[in-house]
Amino acid sequence: MTEFGGRRISHWIDGKTWAGEPERTGEVFDPATGEVRAHVDFAGAGEVAEAVAAAARALPGWRETSLAGRSRVLFAFRELLAARRDELARIITAEHGKVLSDAAGEVQRALENVEYACGAPQLLKGGFSENASRGVDVYSIAQPLGVVGVISPFNFPAMVPLWFVPNAIACGNTVVLKPSEKDPSASVFLAELFAEAGLPPGVLNVLHGDKVAVDGLLEHPDVRGVSFVGSTPVARHVYETGTRRGKRVQALGGAKNHMVVLPDADLDLAADAAVSAGFGSAGERCMAVSVVVAVDPVGDELVRRIAERMGRLRVGDGRDPDSEMGPLVSAAHRERVRSYVDAGEAAGAELVVDGRHTTEGPGFWLGPTLFDRVEPHMTIYTDEIFGPVLSVVRTPSYDAALDLVNANPYGNGTAIFTTDGGAARRYQNEVEVGMVGVNVPIPVPVGYYSFGGWKDSLFGDSHAYGPDGFHFFTRTKVVTSRWPDPSHGGVNLGFPRNT
Repeated sequence: MTEFGGRRISHWIDGKTWAGEPERTGEVFDPATGEVRAHVDFAGAGEVAEAVAAAARALPGWRETSLAGRSRVLFAFRELLAARRDELARIITAEHGKVLSDAAGEVQRALENVEYACGAPQLLKGGFSENASRGVDVYSIAQPLGVVGVISPFNFPAMVPLWFVPNAIACGNTVVLKPSEKDPSASVFLAELFAEAGLPPGVLNVLHGDKVAVDGLLEHPDVRGVSFVGSTPVARHVYETGTRRGKRVQALGGAKNHMVVLPDADLDLAADAAVSAGFGSAGERCMAVSVVVAVDPVGDELVRRIAERMGRLRVGDGRDPDSEMGPLVSAAHRERVRSYVDAGEAAGAELVVDGRHTTEGPGFWLGPTLFDRVEPHMTIYTDEIFGPVLSVVRTPSYDAALDLVNANPYGNGTAIFTTDGGAARRYQNEVEVGMVGVNVPIPVPVGYYSFGGWKDSLFGDSHAYGPDGFHFFTRTKVVTSRWPDPSHGGVNLGFPRNT
């Protein structure tokens, strides 16, 4: 195994570590200390071409591998990943900064998706209609796209790649994975585990880098499909660039997830949920709750309970088992989040808890922050901050809360806290958001459903993993078949008769 703390992290191409010399590299930090832990190679056009060529060479053999053979590789990978989950969690924490319990949860959700993909023989069954017309049978088959690209974000360096890679290879595709350059070691760890599980060289390749590598995959004629998770502006670029070149693209974008708290809600449950969903993984989740919508008259009491719980939240190095929130991923990202806190205060929002003065050493620290009486025109409301900043917006009624959520351009996830089943049912029917939680603050679907939002949170028509994942990575072919049988008066269609 490649040590995550080594001096150099390079590409994984054609079943082995790339041995070339990069033109550019990037620094990989330990967010808790601010120290440089490694340097990662950045791919140029040559490395993109090399990785895609390796995937293209591997495609015919992998496509012809039996469904049972593909499943055996996935089952073996699942067992290796389960056995080494703690090692992977430590790698994630060292480069991303999230606490070990969050990292372990990420690995567990990744395992769910691998387990779903192990069912490929059942999931790839087509349909068959005998005698659709006299002597004519019609059936459908699902075939792989070919070489596909996966572009994954920094916040879930193991889980998000495993949203896509297992399903892609289960369907018979070969893959070039471009992980975030901020925390690249998890992807190399996964590639090495796949190789140990028996995945042939070239079926999975890992290409590190920045926009050069992303655009290289989007523009390469041999890449037939691209899966992406990241911010909405980049998701739009990926979708428009890829589809303009005839590729199938699913691009999952940003979010502004609202948690609506009705007057009849259990306020202790709601306050606990707001803190865990708003500040877990330092708010660096696309499903993090970033807006609490307090429906009158619960605002004052709800804010009090949230602030009280925030005061007990332990911020520290993610490797410390007592820590409940770690640092942000980079110094640049911390300064970006801090600037939103400055802007919210300047705009007149009430700063209840100020996390700007949290100091845990030289790392990339920003404490949990709470704003009350936030207005929809403020940037802390309109923008995806992607950090530990929670905003409370007050509304006079359920209808006003629903209108607020539906007016937002994002539609990734939402939650409602209530003891009224009728209100909850009405909300799940009326809200224009792709994933809804009822007294569940982070409604990420289990592996046998699919993950995805609406509006500016998704470009394309396929959600990630689950049934949509298998649909995305295959093309359906319909065959209409008739076999003339002269002994039964069959029609001669011009083919030689059997004798």
